[in-house]
Amino acid sequence: MSSIGIGISTTDTTTATGARTDEAAALIGGARERIDALDDRIIGLVQERMAVSAVIQEARITSGGRRVNLSRETAVLGHYRDALGKPGTALAMTLLELCRGRV
Repeated sequence: MSSIGIGISTTDTTTATGARTDEAAALIGGARERIDALDDRIIGLVQERMAVSAVIQEARITSGGRRVNLSRETAVLGHYRDALGKPGTALAMTLLELCRGRV
């Protein structure tokens, strides 16, 4: 059994990634690090979106309006669907759910 890095055997690396070669395991490991970094950025952007949505809702409510603007939500759903297909609609629904009612 050969060794990759410090204290990580080839077998352990390929098992952890599902790869069958050291080269593929290294590629997958690097790509997973990139995905983890992207996920962190996405989470930060979602949190920022939630904060901006709360400001909008507060302004709408204090001016006598409703907390939710259904025509705006429909436009958001369409935007995500057009960009990402049917799964985009589900993603948009989740974002809208996260951003509602925080006021």
